[in-house]
Amino acid sequence: MSKVKENDTVRVHYTGKLADGQVFDSSVDREPIEFTLGEGQIIPGFEKGLMDMAVNEKKTIEIPMAEAYGPHSDELIQEVPKQELPEEVKPEVGMKLMSKLPDGREIPLTVTDVKDESITVDANHPLAGKDLTFDLELIEIK
Repeated sequence: MSKVKENDTVRVHYTGKLADGQVFDSSVDREPIEFTLGEGQIIPGFEKGLMDMAVNEKKTIEIPMAEAYGPHSDELIQEVPKQELPEEVKPEVGMKLMSKLPDGREIPLTVTDVKDESITVDANHPLAGKDLTFDLELIEIK
């Protein structure tokens, strides 16, 4: 029976949970995700957990924050004057914004505070600083 190895393209169902058991994402009610191992499309701990799995195999993996989205970084939090925002944007805590970098890449930001003259935005991934648990089911190796 074939087992997952580096550079394989796989289809996987997953359910991701936080340490307290709260589910933050799941593919169970939709199509399984498909990706090629080794291309950096998925967090390192997720790829590592799939290695040597066989089709139809199920398992639960624990991914430490260092192999997930890394530590939460205070350097990725900054205050932005409201005058720098597009006129149509009315910021609220929890709102998602996109910022374009000089090289053309876009990064998602979350508004964490709104003051009279400025807002505070956080560019950390929402799961940064968290250990994650995933229930995996390998559907296919292509």
